[in-house]
Formats: sequence, C-alpha cells, structure tokens
Amino acid sequence: MVEISTSILSMQEGKEAETIFKLEKAKTDYFHIDVMDGKFVKKNTYDKMRKYAEYIRRVSNLPLDVHLMVEDVNTAINDFSAVEPNIITFHLEATKNEEEIIKYIQDIKNHNSKVGISVKPNTPIERIYEYLKYIHTVLIMTVEPGKGGQQLINSMLQKVKTLRKYIDQNNLEVDIEVDGGINLATVSKVKEAGANILVSGTAILQATDYRTIINELKD
Repeated sequence: MVEISTSILSMQEGKEAETIFKLEKAKTDYFHIDVMDGKFVKKNTYDKMRKYAEYIRRVSNLPLDVHLMVEDVNTAINDFSAVEPNIITFHLEATKNEEEIIKYIQDIKNHNSKVGISVKPNTPIERIYEYLKYIHTVLIMTVEPGKGGQQLINSMLQKVKTLRKYIDQNNLEVDIEVDGGINLATVSKVKEAGANILVSGTAILQATDYRTIINELKD
C-alpha cells in the first residue's frame, strides 16, 4: 500500500485547526509543506508555510514532509529544521554543482531529517542517479512546481518507471514520491509506474470526506 502526503497548500484560511484534525483522523501519513520563495517559483508561501508547520508541530505527531521550492536552500533548511520534519526535500535545479548537493544532503542529515531531492518535469531522471545512495526519497514533479490543482503530465509516468527500474536493479532503498495532479482518475497509473508516496492536496481538501478519498487513493 502506498502512503499519502497531504499538501496543505490550498487549506482554507480560518479552518486550519479543523482541517488538520480531520486529516489526522482520516489517516494521512504526512503533512506536505510546500515552501515557495517567489523566486524559484512565482508563488511565495514561505512565511505562511513556516507558520503552518510550526502550528502542526504543536498540535499533531504526524510527520512533516517539507518540500523546498526555493533558491536559497541553505537558509530554508535551517528555517524549517526547527519544526523537526521527517523529511526535507530540495530541488536539484536549485543547486550549482555536486559539491553543493552533497553539502545540502549532509546539512539535512545533521538536523536529524531524512533527505529528498526533487526534479522538475524537464529534468532527466538520470541526473539523480549518483545521489541515490545518499538520500531517502526522490520527489518527481508531474506538474510544473508552484501551483496547486494542475493536471498530471502523463509523459512523467515514464520517468517514474525508469527510476523504479533503476532502484530495483541496484537494490537501493529509496522512496519514489510523486507530486502533481494526483487524484482518483490518475492514481492507478502513478502507482503502477512505481511510486510509493503520493502527494495530493486539491483532490483531498475539496472532498467531503477526507477518510474516504485517502483510503481510495491508498487502495
């Protein structure tokens, strides 16, 4: 069974406590924190997501899945490590060279979090291979990062399949997380391609019953 990381990006303001409680009761596996800086992507959610992450940490024991869509990865790692996330994921495209990537990986581990690296749709998945032995998760974007509610780019499923094959052939213990356009119409294809953690926001938060849709996404 796959795990579900619920994005709170489209959480309705004024209903944060109610939404978080309902998601926890519905058995989401993670709260997905979409951190955007207005530079790496157009939208800026940085301060809002810090506030939400701090609030969730106070009221819930569920793990935080922090996705950094930022240019200044170093500062963001330090800022969001304060909420003791289960995992911090940064973008390969936000780095300059291999030395910087290794530094970020080590920094995250030094903060006692798991490490994820994310790739945008146009980034070849092969670029991630050399880092797989150092990290815990690869987050494959199946939409362009920065906006919720987009449709999944079907050609990205091949990227998931290619990575799953490489991981299995090399006996690596790395999760494949997929983010973008995950709903009841697309979930079967994504799971069949080899993903084992699914990020979903709009499909869950717009549902009348969180538990039902989370169970359907998992099964």
